[in-house]
Amino acid sequence: MNNDQIKQNVKKGYADILTRNTKKSFLPSFLQCCDPKEMVANVSNKIGYSDEELKSVPEDANLGIGCGNPIALASIKKGETILDLGSGAGFDCFLASRETGETGKVIGVDITPEMVEKANKNAKKGNYTNVEFKVGEIENLPIENETVDLIISNCVINLSNQKEQVFKEAFRVTKPNGRIMISDIILLSELPDYVKNSVEGHIACLSGAVKKDDYINAITKAGFTNVNIDKQTSFPIELMLTDPIAQKIISDNNLSEIEIKDIANSIASISISAKKPRNEN
Repeated sequence: MNNDQIKQNVKKGYADILTRNTKKSFLPSFLQCCDPKEMVANVSNKIGYSDEELKSVPEDANLGIGCGNPIALASIKKGETILDLGSGAGFDCFLASRETGETGKVIGVDITPEMVEKANKNAKKGNYTNVEFKVGEIENLPIENETVDLIISNCVINLSNQKEQVFKEAFRVTKPNGRIMISDIILLSELPDYVKNSVEGHIACLSGAVKKDDYINAITKAGFTNVNIDKQTSFPIELMLTDPIAQKIISDNNLSEIEIKDIANSIASISISAKKPRNEN
């Protein structure tokens, strides 16, 4: 599957997330235990978001499809310009806007027009005046050179099979001495073919996972230094149950509880930070 096909599938898949009503009946019977909104809140807690953070943003902003909390580790300063790669309905952008304050700015870029429209509605609902959202590709960012202090991203770069290009673009738009804080997933062992070769596998951030060394190499090759794994945890199986795309993999393949756990055990959640060197001139 080439990158253009992946992009089109991602656009459609994430647009569908906004219109699909996630129901317990979509899951196998042994997983039909919780209210969908409760599951989203629970998994958000598990990957690092506090109850206070979850309550501080518009309810529709948290779709429950991240894999970490990059804001918690980013040490955002007042007045900084922050860019979110794959901003979705705006959840992390709204949390970042509180940290950077009125003198700062948060920009969200997402490939899916429906997501950007939803994020703008949430921004208006929450009266976020220092946040803006743009339709764009993370491989070709609609951002000027060296204008961003911090780049964040939450389980999105895995959607691209051009990760080196993504980090080259991140390097281009980051100011000297700027930094990145990325939450994503890495591959620990090979995934089953029905996941690797499926459209849903790519959209759900599963098929695009690469080994940790390959991920780090893409960051360093772009020019970033001080690359550090700030956190690595097992992949919360709950993420597969709150993500409607992952749910479709479970449903279409009639997966057992053991098979679902095997997929979750094949990947891990990581948080990676890095810096752009200062100009030596």
